Amino acid sequence: MKKKAIINRGLSRREFMGISTLGLTGLTILPSYVIGGVRIPPSDRVVLGFIGCGQQGLNDFGGFASVAGVQVAACCDVDSMKQVRFKKRVEAWQESQGVPQRCDMYEQYELLLERKDIDAIEIATPDHWHALNTILACQSGKDVYVQKPLSFTIREALKMVKVARETGRVVQVGSQQRSSGEFQKAIELVRTGAIGHIEKIYAKVGDPPQPFDLPEMPVPGNLNWNLWLGPLNDDRIHYHPDLCPPISLDPEEREKLWGAWRWYRETGNGYTADWGAHMFDIAQAAIGMDGSGPAEFIPKGYNGQEYLAFKYLNGIVMTEQPYLEDVPRAQGIKFFGTNGWIEVARGYLGCSNPELVPEDLAGNRPREMTPEERRAMFEQMQRSRDRGRGSFEISSPHMQNFIDCVRSRKDPIAPVEVGCSTSILCCIANIATELERPVNWNPATLRFVDDEEATNHRLYSYKYRNPYKL
Repeated sequence: MKKKAIINRGLSRREFMGISTLGLTGLTILPSYVIGGVRIPPSDRVVLGFIGCGQQGLNDFGGFASVAGVQVAACCDVDSMKQVRFKKRVEAWQESQGVPQRCDMYEQYELLLERKDIDAIEIATPDHWHALNTILACQSGKDVYVQKPLSFTIREALKMVKVARETGRVVQVGSQQRSSGEFQKAIELVRTGAIGHIEKIYAKVGDPPQPFDLPEMPVPGNLNWNLWLGPLNDDRIHYHPDLCPPISLDPEEREKLWGAWRWYRETGNGYTADWGAHMFDIAQAAIGMDGSGPAEFIPKGYNGQEYLAFKYLNGIVMTEQPYLEDVPRAQGIKFFGTNGWIEVARGYLGCSNPELVPEDLAGNRPREMTPEERRAMFEQMQRSRDRGRGSFEISSPHMQNFIDCVRSRKDPIAPVEVGCSTSILCCIANIATELERPVNWNPATLRFVDDEEATNHRLYSYKYRNPYKL
């Protein structure tokens, strides 16, 4: 009990390093040299620990399960039922691979990080936990695959970059479109001037977050709500099952929705960050703005502004608006150049000059789906996850890239700096929206320009709930 009390109150870096006195030891579970039919030298095996065992964690496990030489040793979640579900899924996969079946479960992620047999950490927690999870993982000597968006606030993103580089750890951000063929080709075409000089970009992601308005409900016994909250310091936040969707094990019943913490200002950054971390990310990569960003953010509704707008110092303007007029809700990007256009979404690449699009990447132009089709797609994703596969085929190449970089010690395709610049863009977009006026940002100094109100906004930095510290 004493051990648990120490962890639950939150750990400083010094306290964390001191828990080795508790006598924790790791357990290597990979005696086999053959995994999935592929002979893997012991030095090339990568052992993972998972922090966050909900839908996204299961989805990411499906991606990692297809990468040769990967093994999973442990999982952590604040929901004990999701721990058990994850453990069962992993051990069934281990059995199919002919390796010993073991996946240890934890409620406190600090204990998982103390494991000496774990090489890398997958983080699929709510956004407000990303910074602390990632920073402590890096400081404990683990490489990190962290889901997008990189952080909840600007200061967190900057701190994550600093720690990752100071510790020399490989950090891959889960913006998996970077590893997908249609997006890579779109980036290539834009960068090589195939459609001339880029003048404007349409990037459809969705609405910003709304004020938290869910009614309070009793906390189930399998959920440690205090740990779920972690550093969040807002008395308006209380438990509702939509924030941490429940499951059952016997009979098995899966989550009926994605965690709604994404859609509320107090707990997330809305579609602005949820899909912005994908679409804005690709747009910035294509126009050479990785590690940089817009200089001016103009919110929707300001002086008749029809769409949220981002202005870059090179003159390019990106707006959050439909890239397909006949499919206004479809998330995707359209680049307008002096010599044509390119539009790209998951499974689709189009161009004003069709000869520039390889046949195997063209895919199908998105269309509006009926509610029944959307429901069927979600159920198919669930069935795919149950079979130990990721929901999207584009996830596995991104995981493969991460594992390759863990072995080579090279930067991955979506390094921490990329996640930082995209996360900052999304945060500032929401700051401008909430302030209902333009804000100016210096992408070189990473500071607001003469704007004390924006600098003091909670999405730049907020005071963590005691005893948590950044």
